[in-house]
Amino acid sequence: MKITDFRTYVVATPWRNLTYLILETEDGISGVGEARVLGKTHTVLEFLKDTRRHIIGQNVYDIEDLYRRFTLLDFGSAGEVVMTGLALVEMACWDIIGKKANLPVYQMIGGKVHDRIPAYANGWYKVERSPEAFAEAAQKVVDRGYLAMKFDPFGNGDLELTRAEYYKSIAIIEAVHSVTGDKAQMLIEMHGRFAPHQAVEIARAIEHMHPGWIEEPCRPEDIGALKYVMDHTCIPIATGERLYHAQQYRELLSGRLAHIIQPDLNQCGGLLETKKICSTAETYSIMAAPHNVGGIITTVASLHLMFGLRNAKILEHFNDFVDSEVKQVGAPYPEVVDGHFALPTGPGWGVEIDEEYLKECKRNQTDEIISDPGLNMFVNAEWNLRKTTED
Repeated sequence: MKITDFRTYVVATPWRNLTYLILETEDGISGVGEARVLGKTHTVLEFLKDTRRHIIGQNVYDIEDLYRRFTLLDFGSAGEVVMTGLALVEMACWDIIGKKANLPVYQMIGGKVHDRIPAYANGWYKVERSPEAFAEAAQKVVDRGYLAMKFDPFGNGDLELTRAEYYKSIAIIEAVHSVTGDKAQMLIEMHGRFAPHQAVEIARAIEHMHPGWIEEPCRPEDIGALKYVMDHTCIPIATGERLYHAQQYRELLSGRLAHIIQPDLNQCGGLLETKKICSTAETYSIMAAPHNVGGIITTVASLHLMFGLRNAKILEHFNDFVDSEVKQVGAPYPEVVDGHFALPTGPGWGVEIDEEYLKECKRNQTDEIISDPGLNMFVNAEWNLRKTTED
């Protein structure tokens, strides 16, 4: 079944762009992929034009060869842009394959292991950076039935916090813990901010609250720093959202330098490559909690992946607390009920995209260049408000 054409759409929010790719085939079956890439939306769209030869006329079933065409055959070292473009196409291929077979994708990659997948909330702390405001916002997450929530309380911290900022950050964590208690688990996001000694100081200050993990305590490429933190705290460490292919996970896994890996299906080349990475992690007794900053397709695709992973832990979810309008892109949206996602149903991803809605969505664009507002979290102390500079 040959691919005959593709088209793209962008849905803009104040802090992220969601890119959608729709593939068409000679059989008249279409499929959809989705990705979020920070600061490079326009570049990814242009890259897809550059690599049209790898898409049009190719067999939709040849997923392994698709990976080979986008990586080895272009004789470069694939990075974030290449792996995101590949993921958009690969995800759409799986949607088409599932529709053709009249099967949900998870049934074609090993079937299900779990009956439901736990969810954790993110994006919920769009409030003043104070203990009182964070505690009030955390209560809303608990009231919605989430059993876990992630947050970064560290302002625009980088390598080290001032003493005032350190104590303020710890106070915010303590305030959230006063709400969550034994009802919901805290997951502490560090965004790769810290030198290892600072990450360890923070970890030791919060160990008694038993957070579920600290995430990206140090720069993601600094394996030595990560090992230092691992050796000096009992809190589980999660990392991996900024690693884009299996080779970048090799040292992390073989060195057992994380307890939970967080590959992003959007940026690891799609479903199959992410599954390989997660399954390799299982051989080291490391769990998988995929990074998910996406909309309906990324969330559903991540669920198809996780239901078949023996080492699946929990899935991230933004869209109940920020930019809830992105749920309108398609239906049915995978809602969180009692803190969990249900098994997807229907062929392919099991989602019907509203292309008319996509056509009407705004784009952040200047002089034909699609811009990414981003968060600027190492400069802007109020990045957690997730607003544009004009707001």
